[in-house]
Amino acid sequence: MLLYKDTISGDEMISDAYALKEVDGAVYEVDCQMIQVKQGGDVDIGANPSAEDGDDALEEGVETVNNIVYSFRLQSTQFDKKMFLTYVKGYMKAVKAKLAETAPDQVSAFEKGAQTYIKKVVASFKDWEFFTGESMDPEGMVALLNYREDGVTPYIVFWKHGLKEEKF
Repeated sequence: MLLYKDTISGDEMISDAYALKEVDGAVYEVDCQMIQVKQGGDVDIGANPSAEDGDDALEEGVETVNNIVYSFRLQSTQFDKKMFLTYVKGYMKAVKAKLAETAPDQVSAFEKGAQTYIKKVVASFKDWEFFTGESMDPEGMVALLNYREDGVTPYIVFWKHGLKEEKF
């Protein structure tokens, strides 16, 4: 199994236990689910009670969370469009510098793909949520969360070239 860590902060961001779909040669999109967790670690990924004429109420001490955000301890953060563009410019520069050292043949593909994807994000900026790794390193990767066209299925985006694979 592979674990993907942020090359800048070292935070664990995702693993190949989830279906990673490469988009624009620059990012991995990963579909997520909302799950219920109970304080103390119980996780219920069972059926949706409201879809089965059941009660939608949660037990005391139970909360509904995004499975990837919860599993990798991602931390919510906020940006306005100007702040995001400032952050992403610095982050892309840092990733490009690391790529130049480790995989110089990937630099142009990274630049082109990242630019394309950033345009998509900026065009629908109000629809995105932002998450940092567990350490909340301001220089590290910010994962992007949005919803598929159905408006129900969440997915998270990770910058492909900002991740390093580790076997575990």
